[in-house]
Amino acid sequence: MSLYAQRGVSAQKEEIHQAIKNLNQGLYAHAFCKIYPDYLGGDAQMINVSHADGAGTKSVLAYLYWKETGDAGVWKGIAQDAVTMNIDDLLCIGIYDNMIFASTIDRNKKLIDGTIIEQLINGTQDFFNQLAAYGIHIHYLGGETADVGDVVRTIAVNGTIAARWPENKLITNQKIAAGNVIVGFSSSGQAAYETTYNSGLGSNGLTSARHDVLNKWYAQQFPETFEPLLPNEVVYIGNKRLTDTITIHNNNYTVGQLLLSPTRTYAPLVKQLLEQHFDDIYGMIHCSGGGQTKCMKYLPQTLKVVKNNLLPIPPVFQLIQENSGADDKEMFQVFNMGHRLEIFTHEKAAQQMIDIAAQLNIDATVIGHTETAQQNELIIQGAFGSVQYTY
Repeated sequence: MSLYAQRGVSAQKEEIHQAIKNLNQGLYAHAFCKIYPDYLGGDAQMINVSHADGAGTKSVLAYLYWKETGDAGVWKGIAQDAVTMNIDDLLCIGIYDNMIFASTIDRNKKLIDGTIIEQLINGTQDFFNQLAAYGIHIHYLGGETADVGDVVRTIAVNGTIAARWPENKLITNQKIAAGNVIVGFSSSGQAAYETTYNSGLGSNGLTSARHDVLNKWYAQQFPETFEPLLPNEVVYIGNKRLTDTITIHNNNYTVGQLLLSPTRTYAPLVKQLLEQHFDDIYGMIHCSGGGQTKCMKYLPQTLKVVKNNLLPIPPVFQLIQENSGADDKEMFQVFNMGHRLEIFTHEKAAQQMIDIAAQLNIDATVIGHTETAQQNELIIQGAFGSVQYTY
């Protein structure tokens, strides 16, 4: 059993998919988000989408960083994480403007004070203001903040986003087919709309990142940050402190800065891609939970997906793997490993999309392609070797 599974986490969420198998799958079975008729407006040419996501256990890392350094500003990054994980899912079905958002914050009031709540709420609005400058408008409709210390050990930061959208402007993944090329857009670096280096980690796999990298000192000092029923051998097994320094491209960053780097939104980029290349986008995947295997859940037909020209793996993932000893197969199905957005398209459009990304200082390349197959299969190849997944 992998370390990820031993900690009570599933990259593929098999039990969740089993539980929801009988629910309405929406109008388009292979779309990245469930899409429904326009129940709110009754317009046959419009659709409704409501989607929920959050920062996950990254909020526990923020708690540790705050307790160790006293820097409450780290919580603004958690606010961005919760929003981005929602927005970037909607981007993958073609929605990039005029959304509504409600936050859900569950806290243990004994440990999380009002200062933190203020940082989260103000951070959410600040992020919306930043996106508005790029023509992406999200309306903050409040939400729920609950004091549930009997349920939540520290804090959980989530949200729900909703939109009405023209049905003829949707990306449904139904056009994905053999012979497509796949463009991957980097999750790391510093995009034109970011203020500092982004490690690329995002908001998935943080249970592993936290326990694999940080050392036992955190278990001793902050027992509220992990499930007490976990075996000792999977709890904080690394050798790092959040304040330790790592050099990347001749710049020094703390481990905390790398692990808590706010999740990059691709909204400013995808808005341009959809406005200029809508007909060229056959499918779009947010490589979130499930990492580089995520695309396999949205294929409209049986295909082999080959990813054999990946972007360079960012140092943060090397840091995690060195501490955990996880094999490549597990790393690629837990983490994005360098690109969190991929678009299925054709070769001519691929280069044009790469050029648009470059204008926003986002690295991109054709990372792979699709082939005909007898069963769904994913092959990932690189300097590390090759890993294979069958479905």
